[in-house]
Amino acid sequence: MTSIIHNITVDARDSYEIATWWSKVLGHPLHPDDNPGDPECLIELPNGIRYLFITVPEDKDKELKNRLHLDLQPSDGTRDEEVERLLAIGATVFDDQRRADGTGWVTMRDPEGNEFCVERSAAERAATS
Repeated sequence: MTSIIHNITVDARDSYEIATWWSKVLGHPLHPDDNPGDPECLIELPNGIRYLFITVPEDKDKELKNRLHLDLQPSDGTRDEEVERLLAIGATVFDDQRRADGTGWVTMRDPEGNEFCVERSAAERAATS
């Protein structure tokens, strides 16, 4: 017997608010049944990946490093353009690992403090190989 990953679940202070933010990042809408105040909100991508955001009771901000995080790769444009787009919608830079030769990544945080990385696009990788 084996298992499959059904959802990638993210704990949240406000599931609807942070799911709406990630909807902008991923370019896919929330499930049509999701509304403000819902304890769970879902984003389903065409490739079958499901992101489930669940409101959990937490009295303070996250203080520890994520043990699991997402690595984002721009579908068009460059890593640096994607970093700027994400900053404009509310992300913050946590750790900038971009190198002078164009390699590297940027570790960012979403509005609730969850960490994720932005890597180079496929085109950028192909140009340096």
